[in-house]
Amino acid sequence: MTEILRYSAFTRDGAGGNPAGVVLDASDLDEQQMLRIAGELGYSETSFVMPAADGSTRARVRYFSPLAEVAFCGHATVATGVALADRGRGGRWELSTLAGLVTVETSTTSDGTTAALVSPPAHSDPVPDDVLGRALAALRIEPGDLDPAFPPHVGFAGNHHLVLGLRSEETLAALDYDYDGLARLMAEEDWTTAHLFWAEGPAVFHARDPFPPGGVVEDPATGAAAAAFGGYLRTIGRVPPGGSLTVLQGHHMGAPSRLHVELVEGSESVRVSGTATELPAPEVGS
Repeated sequence: MTEILRYSAFTRDGAGGNPAGVVLDASDLDEQQMLRIAGELGYSETSFVMPAADGSTRARVRYFSPLAEVAFCGHATVATGVALADRGRGGRWELSTLAGLVTVETSTTSDGTTAALVSPPAHSDPVPDDVLGRALAALRIEPGDLDPAFPPHVGFAGNHHLVLGLRSEETLAALDYDYDGLARLMAEEDWTTAHLFWAEGPAVFHARDPFPPGGVVEDPATGAAAAAFGGYLRTIGRVPPGGSLTVLQGHHMGAPSRLHVELVEGSESVRVSGTATELPAPEVGS
């Protein structure tokens, strides 16, 4: 019988975070079985680990939303790292994903077990004006709501994410978008999430991530988007290599989350870390 674990990743002071399913041995599952499990769980993503036959700390990992396979998922990777550590298999793991090699390393801190992933190389590029216009219309955001200090880009760190900076926290808090319209545009542009953010300060950012491609209105903590965001800030010169920042996400939907982002010096990769907490399995018949 397949053991399905449930973890909330990027928790803040032990609460909130983003739930993910974790299957630590999915060697006998096929693609349709993985998709079925992800759909039954209903979380934005579930990770399926296929351990190496030699028992090493290398594994293949596939990620599924309730609707489709996703190349890379940050919060499910952090959940996977903590799940391994909780079962005495912590340390540094090399994970082969559809987006390339991702490493995850666990440690114990005063906040609990922390997992840090190192993303595939991150970069970003400006959004064409016509595509930006369609995105703003779907998001019901006016051009004047954008923060001129942060040019609109599409960031990449395993997946593509629209990255938009907003002038005010009020605009971010009032997000109410056209789900179907944004879903169509994101499918055309191959975007995984839209990463909308407001800068509280030079190293603290509040974010919200609509996720129609996964069948989810909003993601409360998005590690892959945080990695792409780090690459974006490096590209526009707001955070230097070796610099770090904090992304606060999920509090607008009652699931406060904290993601620590570091620009890896001498590399194009981005390090994203956070804690994760195991969730109880639902009672039979509930």
